[in-house]
Amino acid sequence: MPAVTINNQAYTVKDGTILDALKEVGLSVPTLCNVKDLTPTGACRLCLVEVEGMPGLVTSCSFPIKDGMKIQTHSPRVMAARKTTLELLLSSHPNDCLYCQRNHDCRLKDLVEEYGVERQSFPRHDRNLPVDDSSPSLVRDPNKCILCGRCVRVCEEIQTVSAIDFVHRGAQTVVSPAFQQTLGASSCINCGQCVAACPTGALREKDGIEKVVSALQDPRKHVVIQHAPSVSVAIAEEFGIVGEDVDGQMTAALRQIGFAKVFDTSFSADLTIMEEASEFVERVKSNGVLPMFTSCSPGWVKFLEEFYPEFIPNLSSAKSPQQMLGAVIKSYYAEKNNIDPKTIYSVAVMPCTAKKFECQRPEMGLPDIDVVLTTRELAKLFKRYKLDLNKLTPSAADTPFGDRSTAGKLFGASGGVMEAALRSAYYFLTGTNLKELKFEALRGLEGVKKASVKVNDLEVKVAVVSGLGNARKMLDAIKEGKEVIHFMEVMTCPGGCINGGGQPIDLDKVAVKKRMQKLYQIDAEEKLRLCHENPSIKRIYDEYLGKPLGHKSHELLHTHYTKRDVIK
Repeated sequence: MPAVTINNQAYTVKDGTILDALKEVGLSVPTLCNVKDLTPTGACRLCLVEVEGMPGLVTSCSFPIKDGMKIQTHSPRVMAARKTTLELLLSSHPNDCLYCQRNHDCRLKDLVEEYGVERQSFPRHDRNLPVDDSSPSLVRDPNKCILCGRCVRVCEEIQTVSAIDFVHRGAQTVVSPAFQQTLGASSCINCGQCVAACPTGALREKDGIEKVVSALQDPRKHVVIQHAPSVSVAIAEEFGIVGEDVDGQMTAALRQIGFAKVFDTSFSADLTIMEEASEFVERVKSNGVLPMFTSCSPGWVKFLEEFYPEFIPNLSSAKSPQQMLGAVIKSYYAEKNNIDPKTIYSVAVMPCTAKKFECQRPEMGLPDIDVVLTTRELAKLFKRYKLDLNKLTPSAADTPFGDRSTAGKLFGASGGVMEAALRSAYYFLTGTNLKELKFEALRGLEGVKKASVKVNDLEVKVAVVSGLGNARKMLDAIKEGKEVIHFMEVMTCPGGCINGGGQPIDLDKVAVKKRMQKLYQIDAEEKLRLCHENPSIKRIYDEYLGKPLGHKSHELLHTHYTKRDVIK
């Protein structure tokens, strides 16, 4: 282990880069281009440090640590270089911080303040490039791009979509889809991981807040809202709370804003399992298409359509929980309460930017959902109404779409859908519940997890995949006969919905781990842990849907997918 001196203090550190060593001893230097777990590029030049004996400053993210090094992280020479770099970036960056969507969490703005940049030191070079809002989910503003390359690397190396890249050279360089076409016409799958990676406002979700506020102010509309399982364990981070479930406080806040009803998407996650697990059982019994793939992650569905259309028959026909709840709100709920479905304005709060795309898909028929807000957007809405989750008394969601099992709540973490499905599929096949409901092998942040479950005489082999780069590897292995899988869960974003493109940004994944742990804690501590034992789920089938995979449920809760043109 190298013995080094950092800022005149002696340390023994592990092998790696200088940046790794700095983090190990509790020190930090700024960086705008570094992406956790990806090979460093040193592109932004902000992590520069001074190493005794080296003629120039070195990028700490890419320079290996060596025994005997003497490093200065904040020498006058280093500080001047960083400040100059920031001043150069600002020379071509718009001065619209007051109304930039990323004003409160812009890494560039934070560093400008930290390094005391108080004036324009270089001549301005305004690029005046057109803003691309062609995507149903995302907005790309190349004028705010600092060419750090994080979005490009995440899209290419983690998601393997490669929808964007560097185009042109020198001062004309921009990040753009191929041939400078729009995002809406590209292979983009709307996941928003580029937004989560972007340190400025160059990439952002398409805003839905004004539509929601307008609907709430329209007396002709009956405005209802649902919130996804992972939202309640993430949104509190916007109010200084990490790793806590604020489901009740969030529901209370939504009521104060004026929503007529507040529903929990975990209820329709239970509903999804009733349909999806039944579909898997049906495929097993009838020698149907296997492996069956989950279909609740819209980025994954579009990825399959774009790159592996031959696997479309493997997708479950079940709609996602968002779309299922939207469908029963505008049918069962409307009929039960004598409300004209045309007057219902249905809002969904999701951890996922691709949900904005999903609700507009023509395959969904009449819009089940009218607008989708991300977790970040909901936090902004709360702040607009001066609502602090720390100060609200918890309130329960409205029935019947507020009752859930913990299996439905687990949907928020990678592996949660599979755990929930196995619990119910086992019951559907055997008539008894599993003795052990927890599948330890399917838990955690690993990109690929596998398990097998003995069901009567059948050994059911399952896989859980998160991150589309991992999905690509699994699909290739299945095509080549290297993997034998019966049922596979795929989540677009690494770690699942807890790390969705619409969640509070957590580059180091510390908060993401705590979100996941909280979901596991909820599952361990509550009593109702099986979707098929949820009384409200039983009631909606008895009163309205009939049975899983029946005519009514198929009409409302299922859809189809085909290789198709890009939504404009």
